[in-house]
Amino acid sequence: MSAEDLEKYETEMELKLYREYRDVVGLFKYVIETERRFYLTNDYEMQVHSVQGEVFFEVSMADAWVWDMYRPARFVKQVRVLTFKDVNIEELNKSELDLPEDSGFKS
Repeated sequence: MSAEDLEKYETEMELKLYREYRDVVGLFKYVIETERRFYLTNDYEMQVHSVQGEVFFEVSMADAWVWDMYRPARFVKQVRVLTFKDVNIEELNKSELDLPEDSGFKS
């Protein structure tokens, strides 16, 4: 596989992922972003832990959707994330969910 073929494949996968996101975002209430992944969920629990002066976060989610173009199934029944990095949690405003049909990607 050439570098051009790989780039084309990744562009197509990213477009497919964006379209799936656009289709499912209205089903969820929260966006949760960690240093490794981006999740959509309706239910989460976050705990802050401190062990020997080190602080880390534990985020549990039920019935989530994960932004990961290499994952064959993006809907996940249970997710548990442990991280020493920041966790951003935002409640989605339903009026802001009107995403444009054209993402700017060319297929």
